[in-house]
Amino acid sequence: MSNTGTWMQRVAQDWLVLELAVGSGATALGITTGLQFLPFLLLTPFAGLVADRMPKQRLLQLTNLGMALPAAVLGVLAVTGTAEVWHVWVLATLLGAASAFDGPARQSFVSELVEPADLTNAVGLNSASFNAARLVGPGLAGLLIAAFGGGAVATGWVILLNAVSYAAPIWSLRHLDASRIDAAPANRGPGAIREGVAYVRARPDLLLVLGMVFFAGTFGLNFQITSALMATEVFGKGPEEFGLLGTFLAVGSLTGSLLAARRARVRHRLVVGSALAFGTSVVLAGLMPTYLAFALLAPVTGLTALTFITSANTYMQLHVDAGVRGRVMALYLMIFMGGTPVGAPIIGWIGQEYGARWTLLGGGLITIAGVGLSALLYLRLEKARRERVEGPSEPALEAAPAAF
Repeated sequence: MSNTGTWMQRVAQDWLVLELAVGSGATALGITTGLQFLPFLLLTPFAGLVADRMPKQRLLQLTNLGMALPAAVLGVLAVTGTAEVWHVWVLATLLGAASAFDGPARQSFVSELVEPADLTNAVGLNSASFNAARLVGPGLAGLLIAAFGGGAVATGWVILLNAVSYAAPIWSLRHLDASRIDAAPANRGPGAIREGVAYVRARPDLLLVLGMVFFAGTFGLNFQITSALMATEVFGKGPEEFGLLGTFLAVGSLTGSLLAARRARVRHRLVVGSALAFGTSVVLAGLMPTYLAFALLAPVTGLTALTFITSANTYMQLHVDAGVRGRVMALYLMIFMGGTPVGAPIIGWIGQEYGARWTLLGGGLITIAGVGLSALLYLRLEKARRERVEGPSEPALEAAPAAF
């Protein structure tokens, strides 16, 4: 329920910005997205430490309440006709701050609810639940906005529905059996954040995943901007068609998450391959000549995106020690979502200056280039690591490429 409300608000918030910022919608939309994800860049390291030290069951109740309040305020402002763009920017930042503390706790909480052998399946099913909501939420938001009149006031009612939806996870968390949660103790001494960073720096495999996640998350995964601009500026469509694009994306995402739930393990090969496939699909989306062609390609883009996101997430969770998992997943989220404050305004500016198609063409090409750079860095670091451990022997030098 809450995920459905979240996807509804994403569509409604974007439409509200486009309604309020006439003539500069692309730039305003990019700034909104950037501000909403800025807290991930600034707060996530501390959020990961909190997630390792505080019972996640209690922490997640607080973060859901912290996300419900900004949504309620923004909904009231929009319904009363008093909302302005700066209101959206402030409340999006507050919502992002609560989300920054929610993310690491929620990601690492999965491994406390299931046995290690079930973690790959659990992450896949968690993504399936998220994307099932994504399948319903955007289309429902578009229909409701149109039904309520299609203007700024209509978006407020949809945002208020999201505020109410946060009651579902709060109720669910309160009714979990705390005695069955397998929480690993974390180091409470000084330097805990530095310890998490040092742990990641010593692991070339984790750095490879984080490098690809940075480029894809910063420049490729900006669908709430790119879909809005393509729908309105290129194809001349309204809120219903805009909302349906999110639903089409979710068809592929849900398929990808269900396929992920079937995998027994995740290797580098899958993460790299899915990242390249995602970048290619984004470039192809920017070349689509009609709304129908763009919509038909959306499930493929959603499938490749979700396969990459889920495989990267699962790899990070399965290959780190339990005592630092919260901090490692915080770094993962900081890079994955914290790059958006940099990428979203750039993508919005590109759309404003060069047209909506270049938001996709540029984002996809940068993603592909980023995967290549990350792979080269991985090979270099892995080679150096093996030389330190084994010495510069011929077998050791040949072993790094075999890791793929």
